[in-house]
Amino acid sequence: MDRSTDSQQSSHGKWTLSSSDDDDIDSKDRGKPSTSSGKATRFDSEPQFPCSDARKASHKRKLNPLKFKDEASIKELSLAKKLKTDQEESGWCLSSSDDEGGKRRVKAKREDVPRKQQGPKTEYHSPKLHTKYKTPSDDQDPWELLHAGEPFCFYLTKVRGIKAKYNTGALHIKDILSPLFGTLVSSVQFNYCIDIPWLVKQYPEEFRTKPLLIVHGEKRESKARLHEEAHPYENIRLCQAKLDIAYGTHHTKMMLLLYTEGLRVVIHTSNLIHDDWHQKTQGIWLSPVFPRLPEGSAASAGESATHFRSALVDYLASYKSPSLKEWTDIIKQHDFSEARVCLVASTPGRFQGIEKEKWGHFRLRKLLRENASLIDGVEAWPVIGQFSSIGSMGTDKTKWLHSEFLESLTTFGKGVKSLQKKDARLHLIYPSVDNVRTSLEGYPAGGSLPYGIQTAQKQPWLHSYFHKWKADTSGRSNAMPHIKTYMRLSPDCQKLAWFIVTSANLSKAAWGSLEKNGTQLFIRSYELGVLFLPSAFDVGSSTFNVKVNIYRNNEDSLNAFPVPYDLPPEHYSSKDRPWVWNIPYVNAPDTNGNIWCPS
Repeated sequence: MDRSTDSQQSSHGKWTLSSSDDDDIDSKDRGKPSTSSGKATRFDSEPQFPCSDARKASHKRKLNPLKFKDEASIKELSLAKKLKTDQEESGWCLSSSDDEGGKRRVKAKREDVPRKQQGPKTEYHSPKLHTKYKTPSDDQDPWELLHAGEPFCFYLTKVRGIKAKYNTGALHIKDILSPLFGTLVSSVQFNYCIDIPWLVKQYPEEFRTKPLLIVHGEKRESKARLHEEAHPYENIRLCQAKLDIAYGTHHTKMMLLLYTEGLRVVIHTSNLIHDDWHQKTQGIWLSPVFPRLPEGSAASAGESATHFRSALVDYLASYKSPSLKEWTDIIKQHDFSEARVCLVASTPGRFQGIEKEKWGHFRLRKLLRENASLIDGVEAWPVIGQFSSIGSMGTDKTKWLHSEFLESLTTFGKGVKSLQKKDARLHLIYPSVDNVRTSLEGYPAGGSLPYGIQTAQKQPWLHSYFHKWKADTSGRSNAMPHIKTYMRLSPDCQKLAWFIVTSANLSKAAWGSLEKNGTQLFIRSYELGVLFLPSAFDVGSSTFNVKVNIYRNNEDSLNAFPVPYDLPPEHYSSKDRPWVWNIPYVNAPDTNGNIWCPS
């Protein structure tokens, strides 16, 4: 095996390759289940549900933490020291074998972290210790919770370990599924990473036997494992999303909740696992309850001005599933006229003509062209993207990011052309190594930020766009983001032209990329989000005001949009590096006094 190393220089630090990782869109390759003999049928160091390699590494380190410079980590530290070649805070130490999709192994190299001191201690909780909950929002009236999100119906998830005031108006999955929000008849859960026993426990006892359809993208061994998890529950059916394109994922996160009172749609960013609802920043759009239409209503009755219902029907139809056809019929029977958001979805395939504008970033481009109100000087307004993973962007910014993708995000009205590429301002918010190190979870929080070294080392140009994750005004700076948001913001950070919360990370697989001289859009994955436009809300302006402190209510901020992080974004310093999950960080402890060795 070739163990030689090459170096690349970067103003954002030194990275080393510690394990094999296929260069896919978001480092989400599945692992194979254990085949060892014996009574145990589960992984000792892997989660009991299908998930990414990064999540597996995080789970492993939570169960088997390596303390900072104690006996348990001597072996890893010794290995890292042997491969230490310099002390500079720049460049990468990489395998000379870097073929696309090939196997690559290099011994870990010691990482220097700018901050040496140990962070404040926080109590560590294993997932196994969190099998029982009180409803996280027991002390809040459920109707006050819903009112807190009006008029946008946009919420953050509850975070444990922060001051109670910063969870005001936040929701846990148990709140969403509470009988106080509706009398459940049946439901559908769309998601990527699913822990079925945990999910069942989030439903109130009286709803745990109601029909539940789970839409997933698992294949082969992972699919078999999911079926094994579902087997004890007679009320659960599984629907496999077709993923015929390599490296595609079923990344959509949505709930359809049918009540006796009507139908609710929930589009969010959380996987259906404990960790995603515990100490992470996640986003939720919670629809009102859409009432059932009277018998004999016209087919066009109950559509919203944003055409949300028809877009949702089209999205479900893209699965070509009989199980979802039943839910399409249910959706058509309900009045969606109160839906004020636009649906922005991706579905796998190659699309031409009018089909191209139904999906991915071309769907967003069409919505902005047709619905964004004219604003003086909007050409100078920057775009801000915030995400939890990153795909391959190409060898420079012109290959996708600053060409077709930014053109879509800077489209504005029928009479306004997109910004010239050379003038476009783009700020990207992604956690730094120090953001992760000092988080509530410590280094294991990086398991939900699966940016891999094989992708990162090919696009050092991208990191000059990066800004830190900061959410001090919402008390969530230490709750790592799994939320994904994109928006167009005024230079003074006071006005917002539009805002989208979505499952889509910064990748061509999620948003789509053009082929055949721009005539065809190619998408690998299923994604789903909602777009907020001022024209759909009664805000009395062509822009949203920005709510600077999302937990401070006053008359001026009642219709202001609650951006879930601090503005203006703070650019990385020369010592900051973007978090990369599959390399070691051993020179500074995290908030639990541990180091990070993923392998």
